[in-house]
Amino acid sequence: MQFATRLQPLKSNVFADMDTAKSIALAGGRELIDLSLGSSDLPAQDHIIEAIAQSLHDPSTHGYLLFRGTQSFRQAAAQWYEQKFGIPVDPETEVLPLIGSQEGTAHLPLAVLNPGDFALLLDPGYPSHAGGVYLASGQIYPMPLKPENDFLPVLTDIPATVLAQSRLMVLSYPHNPTSAIAPLSFFKEAVAFCQQHNIVLVHDFPYVDLVFAEETQNPKSPVPSILQADPEKSVSIEFFTLSKSYNMGGFRIGYAIGNPQLIQALKQIKATVDFNQYLGILNGAIAALTGPQDGVKSAVKIFRQRRDTFIKALHSIGWNVPTPEATMYIWAKLPPKWSQNSIEFCTELVKQTGVAASPGVGFGKFGEGYVRFALVQKPETLETAVKRISKFLY
Repeated sequence: MQFATRLQPLKSNVFADMDTAKSIALAGGRELIDLSLGSSDLPAQDHIIEAIAQSLHDPSTHGYLLFRGTQSFRQAAAQWYEQKFGIPVDPETEVLPLIGSQEGTAHLPLAVLNPGDFALLLDPGYPSHAGGVYLASGQIYPMPLKPENDFLPVLTDIPATVLAQSRLMVLSYPHNPTSAIAPLSFFKEAVAFCQQHNIVLVHDFPYVDLVFAEETQNPKSPVPSILQADPEKSVSIEFFTLSKSYNMGGFRIGYAIGNPQLIQALKQIKATVDFNQYLGILNGAIAALTGPQDGVKSAVKIFRQRRDTFIKALHSIGWNVPTPEATMYIWAKLPPKWSQNSIEFCTELVKQTGVAASPGVGFGKFGEGYVRFALVQKPETLETAVKRISKFLY
């Protein structure tokens, strides 16, 4: 049986590879501490669950849901955005419901790229960003993220020959996996760059709320939106998810806000691939966006405590890693022995200790030499994990 060549680059996936390693560790009798996947272990808030539960008993929610039926959700998303960032949004033409932000980043290249066109992607970066480009038969130009540049790409390093064929740039800050934050000044530079070269600018924004900034800085939006740098929405589209802020990862609900033409193009792709989610899930999302935000604040506090616990424990065993300002991840430079083989480090670590992490190279060539730990366990479990890591290292 012969398959499409576009499947070739999709054979390897960091999460699938670690799932295999975790299965082997479990089969060997190891007690697993899984820090490899950024899936929140916290529950969705009661008022969100109640909105979904009430919908289940309403037969009018049981059918297909077309775009018109998502109006209330789109209005809630637009209202949430305007309150947070102060930029007006038209819910009819500038908002599109998604099955998580990953759907948006995976499908938009189909609407933007012709075969052979370049997409400019962060390296290291989230794997689905590359997957969508491969499905669209595009080429990838990796923009290296280095600590000496605060894990921001140097746009002037992109060759002119690549720029001539580039149609798409994907950014994502706060960043997975490095946990870096981008200032508004960089976003303004990126917008001007993309305007100059006629490039669509995507910002994947799942960690909009998971920021450990002091309340005195800017409690409404301690990290910027790309649309603050492009308020006219000339070249930009931004993807949001309720997975991280509201612990709704399993419900698969997100949305796009941005340039109306890009929204319409993505809507055309989406109409070919799927209908929208069950209306009850959207009702839960409306409750999340418009209801009490105490759960968001609580989640940030919990992840801050976990970050501090894990960092302190790593420092106590001599592994000095920087303290992240955002996300649910620790991006740790590997000890010299493992500096060129993050896959072997993670495979051996889970095999010998049961502690699962993600190898940096799984996020791109420039992720080699690093490992990503997800803070998705309680503080005492994180401390246990570091004790096991210490025995493995020393």
